[in-house]
Amino acid sequence: MQPLGHREITCFKAYDLRGRLGPELDADIAYRVGRAFAQLRQARQVVIGRDSRASSPDLAAALARGLTDGGADVLDLGLAGTEEVYFATGHFGTDGGIEVTASHNPIDYNGMKIVGPGAAPLDPVTELAPLAELAQSGQFLVPAAKGRISDFSRARQDYARAIVDFVDIAALRPMTILVNAGNGTAGPSFDAIAAELESRGAPLRFVRVNHQVDPTFPNGIPNPLLPENQPMTSTALRQAGADLGIAWDGDFDRCFFFDGSGAFIPGEYIVGLLAAAFLEKAPGEKIVHDPRVVMNTRAIIADAGGQAVQSRTGHAFIKRAMRDEGAIYGGEMSAHHYFRDFFHCDSGMIPWLLVVELLSRKGATLAKMVEGRMRMFPSSGEVNHLLDDPDAAIARVVAEFAPHALRREDQDGISLEFDGWRFNLRQSNTEPLVRLNVEAAGDADLVRAQQARIQALLQAGSSKPKVT
Repeated sequence: MQPLGHREITCFKAYDLRGRLGPELDADIAYRVGRAFAQLRQARQVVIGRDSRASSPDLAAALARGLTDGGADVLDLGLAGTEEVYFATGHFGTDGGIEVTASHNPIDYNGMKIVGPGAAPLDPVTELAPLAELAQSGQFLVPAAKGRISDFSRARQDYARAIVDFVDIAALRPMTILVNAGNGTAGPSFDAIAAELESRGAPLRFVRVNHQVDPTFPNGIPNPLLPENQPMTSTALRQAGADLGIAWDGDFDRCFFFDGSGAFIPGEYIVGLLAAAFLEKAPGEKIVHDPRVVMNTRAIIADAGGQAVQSRTGHAFIKRAMRDEGAIYGGEMSAHHYFRDFFHCDSGMIPWLLVVELLSRKGATLAKMVEGRMRMFPSSGEVNHLLDDPDAAIARVVAEFAPHALRREDQDGISLEFDGWRFNLRQSNTEPLVRLNVEAAGDADLVRAQQARIQALLQAGSSKPKVT
């Protein structure tokens, strides 16, 4: 193992670790993170897992060495999704869990997602920052005894049973579902869930595409949120004659939906759909949502007699709000969905099962369930801007629009509300981007017009602005 020396560790971000392989993250840093986690948490048992990237096995092995050298026993899930680490951490009562993953980042990146007991996220200031400081300093104590590493891949069966428990098998009707794992981590975990469904008599047929784990990602990094990645799922769905399509990102903590025609369904409308499903079973419950696109979600929650709770964007904030409020469900437009009965954590497998159950109960298609809502509350989708001076760009927009706003919120970026429309503008917590969302009540032309106005202001001071 190469010594870290005085090189600064820069891969700690707002919620987790993420960095380029070599300059920002290597086996030495992974070892130090494990050693620091074991010492600071006085951990006895820690769950670890890894995604399908070629660099993940070596980083996970170094992480495990750091944990055991720090005195913690390691329960190694092997190849596993982030939510499997969350589940095993909470289900088996360990002192924490760490998933080695870069999710949807480029192939030369990797990272870690870290939780404490009960799969609770680490506080950025009081827990994650001290972890970074100790990893940097290398001032590690010598434990009374080293820990041991145990193969814990058997946890997947418990995980699959827990996931399937979220739905009423008797309510499911026959359905063909296309699933696209993107050659990422989802394939083996999905197969365990599918086997559990079959053993319980679920009348579901699955068509698998890009299902084999392949660290070279021959079909591109799995990120179904990117428009250029969506036609592969849409085309395969139509060819298979499937009723529904599901695609996952690399560590499958997000899932994305396509209706029977192959059309991609934006995440905010899935949040509304799941909120309605939960409130139908449990009236009056609290639902947490992020502040980027809210009009449809708030209207659905109000109509169903629920209580809407707005949280800052990001898993650490959503999970804290859910725990504080006792919320039954939380959703972000970015396709993160959180569940009280899943340790308040996000899952990419529970949402599609709940949607299948909802469609079965209603005797409806996904298109039928969302098309009316999309007309009632059209939105721009999240538009990302790479700009020379993000602060100045945002200031130009605020100066133009804020004096005329009916309401302003600064909880997460800036949200300005007007008569019949609103927008949210924020800098990314994880990437050098300014993100814009515009929405309106029943007026798609208004969304397009206001989006164009805001984008012109954002780009005015940049030499080569990039919009995605």
